[in-house]
Amino acid sequence: MKAIYGMLVVFFGAFLWAIIEPKEGFTCFLEIIPALVGVVVLALTFKKFRFTNFTYFLILLHCIILFVGGHYTYAEVPLFDFIKEIFHQSRNNYDKLGHFAQGFVPAMIIRELFIRKKVIENVSFFNFIIVSVCLAISAAYEWIEWAVSVATGDHGDAFLGTQGYIWDTQSDMLFATIGALCSVLFLSKIQDKELNRL
Repeated sequence: MKAIYGMLVVFFGAFLWAIIEPKEGFTCFLEIIPALVGVVVLALTFKKFRFTNFTYFLILLHCIILFVGGHYTYAEVPLFDFIKEIFHQSRNNYDKLGHFAQGFVPAMIIRELFIRKKVIENVSFFNFIIVSVCLAISAAYEWIEWAVSVATGDHGDAFLGTQGYIWDTQSDMLFATIGALCSVLFLSKIQDKELNRL
């Protein structure tokens, strides 16, 4: 439990930092709301289903990525402005890190749920289904971004974060898919060790 408490301290510390003088208040709210909803869901289901500390740690990392994007807006994260200048990129690509995490972290959440709840008996399709679910989550999030942008006009542009790139939506989903693939390929054995300790 000490690890859980430690992660909660980091979570709320990062949350408070994110909401203190953000670049754009409305955009900050839109970017961090998934993290807040997620922590409420995890708290409400904690007694019935407790994830491994490994999975909680990945969720925390994803939340921090959301908080940073919310504080600065995804198009104006200073470190990625620096990277943009160094590598002569045409845009700030912090949003691509965010979308990579959007596949990378949920893949481990879904994988742990599927294993522990014995959702899929045929392991031949196991990884394919995990990656497909992550891609579906990414597509659904793109719908949300589009709907918010249409509903709020100029206020939604920073949330949409295309920065003039016409293939932004497609590349966001691609990065989420790559994130999910990397997670399944490189973290499955680590997660299996954590699951074996339960």
